[in-house]
Amino acid sequence: MKCFFSIILIYFIGLQCKAQTIHLYNGKDLSNWYSDVPAVDKDPNIRKSFIIRDGKLVSMGTPEGHLLTKDSYENYRLEVEYRFAGKPGNCGVLVHASTPRALYAMFPKSIEVQMMHENAGDFWCIVEDIKVDNMETRRGPKENWGITEGKERRIKNLTDNSEKPLGEWNRMVVECKGDRIKVWVNGDLVNDGYGATAQKGQIALQAEGAEVEFRKVDLTPLK
Repeated sequence: MKCFFSIILIYFIGLQCKAQTIHLYNGKDLSNWYSDVPAVDKDPNIRKSFIIRDGKLVSMGTPEGHLLTKDSYENYRLEVEYRFAGKPGNCGVLVHASTPRALYAMFPKSIEVQMMHENAGDFWCIVEDIKVDNMETRRGPKENWGITEGKERRIKNLTDNSEKPLGEWNRMVVECKGDRIKVWVNGDLVNDGYGATAQKGQIALQAEGAEVEFRKVDLTPLK
């Protein structure tokens, strides 16, 4: 009997120690988020850039802006399932976001993981920086590198053809641990960066011209 209770105790301790996944999108509303859309400053009644439709979180694409988590995070694995609802276009997940409107009076200081059709997994440096292997091949001439307006901020991903055909759901996983960021698209490792100049911050979804549906945005803390 004593052995039985010991096993039960170990089981419950294990449950408490296991990292709990946080459903950033809870399937119902945007209670974990707030939006920053510059056009709202001039017209508070302009249409919403982010809505809930048929149980999905939808970035309408315009007016352009960002949906940001209310909380900041570090050392986590982020899983996002998304698809372009109509025409292919641009969107992104921003990690380690902080200062709002730090670039082009629009983008928060962050590192973007690109979701643009046929470019999913690119890094874009937004007043933060990150390194990868073969930097000049993937970012261009070193003298053009930078993290502000007019600089070479894009770091190309490692693969082609990792995305599903238009209309199908893609699964993107972003692992942020210390100063390293790894990205998988549909199971393929598409980027692996290190030396990130930020290691924690908010998470943001973009409205950047194209309508995109999200059915999962889950975060699991890492030890």
